[in-house]
Amino acid sequence: MFWCKCERWTSLTVISAALLAGVCVTHPTQAQISSSALKIEKVDPPNWWAAMPKPMLLVRGEGFSGAKFSLSDASLHVEKTVVSANGHWAQVWLEASPVKPETITLRARRNGQTAETKYTFAARRPVSDGFAGFSSRDVMYLIMTDRFADGDLTNDGLEAHSAADSAEARAERDKPRGWHGGDLRGVTQHLDYLQQLGVTAVWTTPVYENHEKESYHGYGATDLYRVDDHYGSLDDLKVLASALHARGMKLVLDTVPNHVGPGNPWVHDEPAPDWFHGTAESHLKAETNFHALIDPHASDRDRVGTLHGWFANVLPDMNTESPAVAQYLRQDAVWWIEQTGADALRIDTFPYVDREFWHEFHGELAKLYPRLTEVGEVFNGDPVITSSFAGGVTRAGVDTGLFTPFDFPTYFALRDVFLKGESLKKLSDVLESDSLYPHPERLVPFLGNHDTARFSQGATTDAALRLAFAYLLTTRGMPQIYSGDELAMKGGEDPDNRRDFPGGFPEATKNAFTAAGRSPEQAAMFDWVSRLTAIRHKDTALTCGGLQMLNSGENWLVFLRDSSHAPASGCTAASDDQKVLVAIHRGQASEALTVDLTSTWAAGCRVGPTELGISSSVAEITGQQLKLQMGSNDVLIAACH
Repeated sequence: MFWCKCERWTSLTVISAALLAGVCVTHPTQAQISSSALKIEKVDPPNWWAAMPKPMLLVRGEGFSGAKFSLSDASLHVEKTVVSANGHWAQVWLEASPVKPETITLRARRNGQTAETKYTFAARRPVSDGFAGFSSRDVMYLIMTDRFADGDLTNDGLEAHSAADSAEARAERDKPRGWHGGDLRGVTQHLDYLQQLGVTAVWTTPVYENHEKESYHGYGATDLYRVDDHYGSLDDLKVLASALHARGMKLVLDTVPNHVGPGNPWVHDEPAPDWFHGTAESHLKAETNFHALIDPHASDRDRVGTLHGWFANVLPDMNTESPAVAQYLRQDAVWWIEQTGADALRIDTFPYVDREFWHEFHGELAKLYPRLTEVGEVFNGDPVITSSFAGGVTRAGVDTGLFTPFDFPTYFALRDVFLKGESLKKLSDVLESDSLYPHPERLVPFLGNHDTARFSQGATTDAALRLAFAYLLTTRGMPQIYSGDELAMKGGEDPDNRRDFPGGFPEATKNAFTAAGRSPEQAAMFDWVSRLTAIRHKDTALTCGGLQMLNSGENWLVFLRDSSHAPASGCTAASDDQKVLVAIHRGQASEALTVDLTSTWAAGCRVGPTELGISSSVAEITGQQLKLQMGSNDVLIAACH
């Protein structure tokens, strides 16, 4: 739309106000569109790769109505071109990518005018350069980039142009929902800390450009092909990836195909009429009716609010049923993976996107990156619902192809047990539903994340967090730790759960990245978690072995991890027959328990030296009986020979 005095109005309310005030409002005629100067301003993706699937180039500019697009390489051809009604956008679909790397010229011609831009098809990264995927051998660590560490002290403040010690930057850090200054360099600078903790995979919140005053979290993209200035640059992201890979660690990128931010230029200038589900002025508010998504008897009426609604009623919902939108989003994921050598993806708001999109999305990624893995957010405590979105499950529709969902059922159970005092049997109840998943060993259990109140916020003592961490780091799947939980960091609901990491910012008086800078409480929890991760990495049974529950009750949980019963696929256990006994006891007093081992994996075992547990806690096997004597709120981990 064009308005008198070159002003662009962005809502029906403003347009109505302008009319009432007598301001001239006019719509462009076809003649005006056709007479616009021909100009190419931007191409998405910014580059592509030789011998890759054929791309769709989304070109932004002016005067594209009636223009013909061509490529300087005569062997490359345009399959079709789709131009928006206002001439601002052109979808240029190529018939193929070149076989070898080259830089070409993309040209648009119309009525004697020519606009052109250089476009590069680069050589792909070697297969060995990343793309490794995660498995249950890993420990994943979630970092909200803006709140972790300020490594570049020049890109702070609201506009990312202020020094960290400036008044503007300090004022922004004082806002609970402001930009605090954490960046990718800050993550890179603290990889020693993460390795000391036992972390092997780093998940950063989205790095997309988010030009919104409270979009520090990264989930409101205004440009899906640009690193936000607050976080740094694409080069900074590549440096982080290389630094991780040099240490044998992995990079997990956060991707958001469901929606973009309200400040995205598409919102009021769509590349196509069906780019979004609805418009800023007229759209559905997102619902969370996951039951309808897996119910074969539910109507589309009951599903549409979940699949087409705008998240939080403000985040524009991408129309992934559109072939052009689906192509754009698949290419976007490939672009970030290929640029960085990323090993895995974390996928936001997974159930809010149709299954057919995911089937094609993961199908293409699997062909290009066979080892790449993905974990999807399915925020629900019902294993029936969560498992319905796992790859290999077709009872609720076409296979999504997702490597694994997050283990939200275990998350909810951990909080019920250790924060609300419910029976420890609730944890074994969750495991009883593992048969719903083709690969339960791939699940990603966790205590909390950036969308939930801190675990410590609800705990009356550190014992609850210690016991919860013990279960998290010994159960099946790949554990995920939210940055700061290893320090017993507190915080309520969003945004209080996103406090700055202690020591990562200029005003910090204590630096928890160092042993000397941690308080006694922080040091005790860090040492506990790092000790658990060290045991986990040493004992193959804890990372790759099968899990058999030996006893579960009000205050007891006893189970065996056995490498000889490793899942048939996924993480491969060591050739030796390794068994590890895990016992968790909750209670203020010492207590004894006898467990019958008849016809269990532990039958015939001899308990070896205790790897974890206070001196008063002991385990011994006599005949077919396991006898445990454990102290207050203790965990016992021991080999079982």
